[in-house]
Amino acid sequence: MKLDQLGQLLDIKINKLINTMAKEIIMPKFGQTVEEAEIVKWHVKEGDKVAKGDVLLEIQTDKATLEVESFNEGTVLKIFAEDGDSVPVMSVIGYIGKEGETAPGKPAAPAKPKPAEKPAEKNAEKSAAKPAPAKPAAKPAAPAEAQPAPTAASAPVISTSQLPGFPTSSPVSPRARKLARESLVKPENIPGTGPNGRVIERDVLNYLEETGVNSLKITPVAKELIRQHGFDITEIKGGGKISKEDVMRAVREKPKPLSPMREIIANRMKQSVSSMPHFYLTMKIDVTDMLEYRKKEKANGLKASVSDLIIKAVALTLREMPVMNSVCIGNTIKTHQDVNIGLAVSLDDGLIVPVIRNADVIPLDELAETSKDLAKRARKNKLSPEEYQGGTFTISNMGMMGVDEFTAIINPGEGAILAVGASVETPVVRKGEIVIRTIMKMTLSSDHNIIDGSVAARFMKSLKGKLEDVMLWQNL
Repeated sequence: MKLDQLGQLLDIKINKLINTMAKEIIMPKFGQTVEEAEIVKWHVKEGDKVAKGDVLLEIQTDKATLEVESFNEGTVLKIFAEDGDSVPVMSVIGYIGKEGETAPGKPAAPAKPKPAEKPAEKNAEKSAAKPAPAKPAAKPAAPAEAQPAPTAASAPVISTSQLPGFPTSSPVSPRARKLARESLVKPENIPGTGPNGRVIERDVLNYLEETGVNSLKITPVAKELIRQHGFDITEIKGGGKISKEDVMRAVREKPKPLSPMREIIANRMKQSVSSMPHFYLTMKIDVTDMLEYRKKEKANGLKASVSDLIIKAVALTLREMPVMNSVCIGNTIKTHQDVNIGLAVSLDDGLIVPVIRNADVIPLDELAETSKDLAKRARKNKLSPEEYQGGTFTISNMGMMGVDEFTAIINPGEGAILAVGASVETPVVRKGEIVIRTIMKMTLSSDHNIIDGSVAARFMKSLKGKLEDVMLWQNL
């Protein structure tokens, strides 16, 4: 057989081998800061046939719900993670291959990088590595004597609370535990008078009498709900009789862990307040002429909302004043070259800030279409990570909710945020006469690390001038 024929045969066999190997389903990594994601829902099950591009599952990151598509065609051989599981990114969560093919076992999760070795530890290792100076030979040791067995004082003490199946609080006698369970009370709440603080039956009886549990009337449904939700009967408020409604009220009041999104928001807001000294400036903007212009041009096909006009005016002002488009990083200032405006959008479980990129240069109609599309998909948790990352300045508008004015917390990674209030018809004095004008209050929150009060004031004055200048909008 010739060499080129042998090479072709090897290529065919290798390709055949590759094509028959099961392909991994990987938990994708969206964004640099995402370390794990929660599986919301699998759209396939083991044995289903899939094609390239089919949606395999939905996942929830700290910001959005995203669809994961198949990169391969074949049969779902194995699924390792279930709905509701949180899985590290880049982990294998299943396999796709040929029908009847045996899937490999579940691989180990990706190893986390080891922390950098501290200098002190390195020095200690170097010291340990150096050979110790030679000592004179010691005299032969005497025969070793039998060592006494460890005494009670020297032997390690193991508490029953450290063993599986034992309670972590004071020990409870079996009779006391049975009575407490039947009476819907938790034995760990009962002071024990037995040996070593042991809770005995008498303690449970005394507890039931002292807390008034003996005199309570409890409906059968309420009893079952209390058992299901693990309540102590003394935690339920219901007067002399406890009903289903009393237990359900306690269920609704029971503390629940923060959702991943709420936890991220809380941590970022604490980081912002602790690292950036905020200061605030509020200015009244006369938007009467701007609203009249929008009303007139809307009939001629203008798509921009009031929020879009504000975004455009802010973007143009940021281009004039780059320091307002900056961020403090340690002892340095980074001035963003692009003007990317974040628009705060409220969700049922938190807040997300989709980003309108290059808002200073894109046409107003394009800006309007982009902001509408981003807000719509944000409320459906359909944004990709790049659509809510990379903002340089944020606008939070609560005017449509009737809020006159408020202060906002700066988004980490930025230097300022603008809070927009409602448009309110207000009596004002013009040329010595009282007239009715539509006034909007805007409050700027700035990072005093890099922005001084006079700079923030000039920014607000320039923004006010643009919003009150109808000629600007006509030229745009």
